[in-house]
Amino acid sequence: MKGAMQVTVLGGGSFGTVLANIMAEKGIQVRLWMRDAQQVENVRQNRENSKYLPGYPLAAALEAHASLEDALSGAELVFVAIPSGGFRALVHEARAYMTPGQMVVSTTKGIEAGTFSLMSEILADELPDARIGVLSGPNLAKEVAARQLTATVIASESEALRELVQKTLHTAYFRVYASTDMYGVELGGALKNIYAIAAGMSNALGMGENTRSMLMTRSLAEMSRFAVSMGANPLTFLGLAGVGDLIVTCMSPLSRNYRVGFALGEGKALEQAVAALGEVAEGVNTLHRVKEKADQLGIYMPLVDGLYEVVFNHAPAAAVAKMLMLNEQSSDVEFVLPRS
Repeated sequence: MKGAMQVTVLGGGSFGTVLANIMAEKGIQVRLWMRDAQQVENVRQNRENSKYLPGYPLAAALEAHASLEDALSGAELVFVAIPSGGFRALVHEARAYMTPGQMVVSTTKGIEAGTFSLMSEILADELPDARIGVLSGPNLAKEVAARQLTATVIASESEALRELVQKTLHTAYFRVYASTDMYGVELGGALKNIYAIAAGMSNALGMGENTRSMLMTRSLAEMSRFAVSMGANPLTFLGLAGVGDLIVTCMSPLSRNYRVGFALGEGKALEQAVAALGEVAEGVNTLHRVKEKADQLGIYMPLVDGLYEVVFNHAPAAAVAKMLMLNEQSSDVEFVLPRS
């Protein structure tokens, strides 16, 4: 496979950089598009993305570009790894340099404001002739960069795309599983960011392991309830893109959303918490959009309701936590398969 194809990664954040480097280290021709020309020059001169992954050496074969045209020229496989807020605009701009039938994979875990579109739906809107997939799972970029054993999920209706991504990204420390439930995998990746904020907040408030366990299991029930109402398969949430991603994001201080929640639990305002992070925490925007959609559809989501009050209406976190314990008691397991 070495030298056989060209891969492009759009987005020079931490995860986009790691993905590009995984492939470049395998001898695949990879171009990494970065919006900031100064960052591009830094990568070329120092073989390092000093802004997002300082100390992580980049393969000599990895090319960095500030020009979309140069980055996309001849690419067979394209990964889009930028925050959801700028996703549509970038894809719209990039489509002038893309070809029909091209394979395009989103790695972004978010929901578009206004339309409630997932990134795969934006890709379908902007690139109707492309073969589309999504990559999601418990993938903290800094741990992947440190070559910690990691697994992810590629979801697509295209078998050829699933197989190509598995072959392209698989290494001794990075394993890629396949799924056909693109909507479920993508919703799992987006929704868990909300509950990571709640987990960080509970930890800052000094709550114990019993609380963390309750929070994660009720979060999983709430996530799957919402996703099924949107057409996803509830069993997808038992896999890496559901419970797997939820666990790592709710337990690790490396998670951006967890860190925002921790700052909120310490009494900081949302603006202070986000400013201190210095990166996009998708969960803040996702919380706002999911709250609106759940209200519109009448979906019971007490954790989302409570967290929304803390994040956007400045309600005291401890008071909201107590209020949640007084909510309606629902059944333990949300979806039960019939016995044969």
